[in-house]
Amino acid sequence: MSFSFQVLTQEQAEEIAYRWQYEEPYAFYNMDADEEDLHDFLDPQKRGSTIYAVMQGRDLYAFFSIERVGQEMYEIGLGMKPEHTGRGGGKAFIRAIVDYVVSSYSPAKLTLSVATFNQRAIHVYRQNGFVDRNVFMQKTNGDVYEFLRMERWLTDKAEI
Repeated sequence: MSFSFQVLTQEQAEEIAYRWQYEEPYAFYNMDADEEDLHDFLDPQKRGSTIYAVMQGRDLYAFFSIERVGQEMYEIGLGMKPEHTGRGGGKAFIRAIVDYVVSSYSPAKLTLSVATFNQRAIHVYRQNGFVDRNVFMQKTNGDVYEFLRMERWLTDKAEI
């Protein structure tokens, strides 16, 4: 699979927010499941240039966000178009994002958080070198949910 990356446009943000609908139990990830997240995602000022469209040819395949959270450490968040989930493309997709982030930001470590029920995603992250860090509770979508923080070291540095 070949992917390209570009800063997410308003049109793409609206497509994701209003047309990407996941089936249960993944409906948790629908943008309209959390009004505050939806508002922030659709606001170009808040979105800034830290959310990228992941393109496969002319198809909006996925998106990811990146945020610097420490010295040489970045947190990523991501979402794949519902029609592409569960079809075996996750490993290549995550590898492409990691490669892009490494070449563009030169991090020593990447972190991400995933709802613990999403064993499908956790498996793909582990296949791409992410390891479990800790479990925590987070308020979102009108309730409190359990999440797993994962990390992947990209250098031989012991701690950041």
